[in-house]
Amino acid sequence: MRSEEEMYRLLLETAKADDRILAVYMNGSRTNPKVSKDIFQDYDIVYVVGETKTFIQDRDWIHRFGKILYMQYPDEHPDYESDKENHYGWLMQFEDGVRIDLTVQTIRFAREHIHEDRLCRILLDKENILPSVPESTDEDYYVKKPTKPQFQACANEFWWCSNNIAKGLWREEMPYVQDMANFVVRKQLEKMLSWKVGIETDFQVSVGKSAKYLYRWLEPEEYQGYLDTYFGGNIGEAWRAVFHMCSLFERTAEHVGSRLGYTYNAAEGKAARGFLEYVWKLPKDGLGNMEMIGCQGHDDIRRKREYDYEK
Repeated sequence: MRSEEEMYRLLLETAKADDRILAVYMNGSRTNPKVSKDIFQDYDIVYVVGETKTFIQDRDWIHRFGKILYMQYPDEHPDYESDKENHYGWLMQFEDGVRIDLTVQTIRFAREHIHEDRLCRILLDKENILPSVPESTDEDYYVKKPTKPQFQACANEFWWCSNNIAKGLWREEMPYVQDMANFVVRKQLEKMLSWKVGIETDFQVSVGKSAKYLYRWLEPEEYQGYLDTYFGGNIGEAWRAVFHMCSLFERTAEHVGSRLGYTYNAAEGKAARGFLEYVWKLPKDGLGNMEMIGCQGHDDIRRKREYDYEK
């Protein structure tokens, strides 16, 4: 694999030798001093140019960066809008393991958008066309202190959508369960755990994309408990993981609410978990009348109701 020094030299020499390229800036993890360097870090490079058309038309010029193993033209995707006249990208994975995410941007576009990401570093500016940028920082990605409505909405979303996991597991519709667990319910757990980290760090850190850095601040046992909420395609395993998820969310929400002075709706969580446990035990011939027992905190309205589970 080529070294970082070799890659910077190649990227900058290419820019210096091409009169169409007026400036170069970089963003992404390589501009973040808090991220440990490793062999999988991309080179997120922007070439600021007078026009994009000639770069797009010439399909061969990118091969100067190395032998491409495979790549993607994100602005050519039929399902997404693009603005090729102002910016265009190439995502390239090279045979030696290096990856470059390269974009060309017009001067106007770069000037208007360069400050949108504070993880930014100017590497070259031939004619001083770019505005000055502050020292690179990941402050924009710090965990933000939630408002009371945000905290309560997170808890409500977690418990309400656990209902969908329950019926999906009872129906044994694992693709639906995975989507609901990972893209809806888990996102609320990530928020709550991130807020806990924020409280402990005075909201001065980032937990990274998909909360991948939670392990840095959670206790090992707690972080392992979070990992235990993931599951594969086995229904029994999934039920166990979902109950782990509920317990972890409940503990974390109570802690965060207490520290921030926000009221956590424990009755709602207890009722939702009661529903999960009831569905977990519900036999497969349980179509028709289903006795609703998950109303802890609302015992006065416990009664039988009709539920139509269409399979």
